Amino acid sequence: MKMTLGPRGHRHLPMPLWLQGAVVFLQAALLSAVIVLVPVFAAWFAGGFADRSAASAARLAGQVWLLLHGTPLTVATGGDPGVFSLIPLGGTLIPLLLAWRGGRRLARASYTDQLWQAVVGALGVYALAGMGTAYICSTPEVSVPTPLGALVPLVPVTVGLLGGVRREAGSWSRLVGVDPADAVARSSQRMRWAGSYLWSVLRAAGLAVLAVLAAGAVLLAVALAVNWADIITIVEALHPGSVGAAALTVGQLAVLPNLAIWTASYSSGAGFAVGAGTTVSPFTTDVGALPAVPVLGAIPTTTPTFALLTLLIPVIAGMLAGWWFLREAENHFDDWLALRIKPRWISATLSTLVLGVAAGAVAGLLMGLAAWLSGGGIGLGRLTELGPHLGLTAALTAAEVAVGVVLGYVVGPWLERQPPLEELPAREPVSATVDVDDLQPTS
Repeated sequence: MKMTLGPRGHRHLPMPLWLQGAVVFLQAALLSAVIVLVPVFAAWFAGGFADRSAASAARLAGQVWLLLHGTPLTVATGGDPGVFSLIPLGGTLIPLLLAWRGGRRLARASYTDQLWQAVVGALGVYALAGMGTAYICSTPEVSVPTPLGALVPLVPVTVGLLGGVRREAGSWSRLVGVDPADAVARSSQRMRWAGSYLWSVLRAAGLAVLAVLAAGAVLLAVALAVNWADIITIVEALHPGSVGAAALTVGQLAVLPNLAIWTASYSSGAGFAVGAGTTVSPFTTDVGALPAVPVLGAIPTTTPTFALLTLLIPVIAGMLAGWWFLREAENHFDDWLALRIKPRWISATLSTLVLGVAAGAVAGLLMGLAAWLSGGGIGLGRLTELGPHLGLTAALTAAEVAVGVVLGYVVGPWLERQPPLEELPAREPVSATVDVDDLQPTS
């Protein structure tokens, strides 16, 4: 066994990997808890929770800690119990980044075939922390089942852990101990072409969704700037005080990523809800009375005249993805069709339509996942439905991105200053043993 020397020359055994993983992620859990405790107790000391004891404020902080990890809270305030399931995605970045940092530390301490030991220790101690927090912090008004408290926080933590390990390892192959290049080399030529094509389609769809979300963030910033006076009016009406204003600001920053996704859903035409029976979309707006949350002052109470122009955002994002796919030059499905269908305009049309449908379907699924993560409810009154309409958001985004991908792929040759399709040289027959480089599109 390898021995290491301490600072005074004493020999000691290295810490077992499972224990090192447990220690690192126990630190992450405690640090994220402190980040939540500080603003809660600051508000308590300032009199913001005059009806609470110190123990009650600590339980509130534990409930917020669980919520940041995506754990739903059961809320019972005199009426029927409701579920507080709106995850503040900005706050979820705290455990995610701490887990990412911990994953990098564990990757540096582990060999490829030993990493599982550190992961088991890390996730095991985090599950115990979540279970203990759910048990201690549950009250008759707000409760969390201990199984949910143990399992749900593992989701963002596992994502952050794997991201940090992947960042330190440099590639997924080093992470799992398998070289994908060898696996690809052993596969057939057609399998390699199919894999390259599908991977490019996935990345193109991801690019389109990122563009839609980025545009949603820009639209949200514009809406906040335009309605800044209304937002300030709501803040002044609340009279929160300095500490209360700071806590209110932190809370609103935590939900800004949610609002950006809602705005992206708005641009698809599906819109979002700010309560049961409400809708905000480019076609109609019906919100009723909104709660006194300053950031909600940016939500339009009527349909703006330029609202329909936002529907172009997913289409433009799809055009960007189609152009990117053209530049990747991995459309091996088009090459395969060209060998079997002699009229080039038929094979090119079919391959482009298939590309649009495939990329649009993936983009719709990704956007639907983002809409699901950003939505939920707070379990009180009519605020049980908050966020985008999931199915409609996914379907409309898929259709609009598909149209954009087709347009971008068709227009791309002109942007790249390539000759139009009919001026391209005729393809020569390709043998079954041709090298993959011979099937790249003509540039």
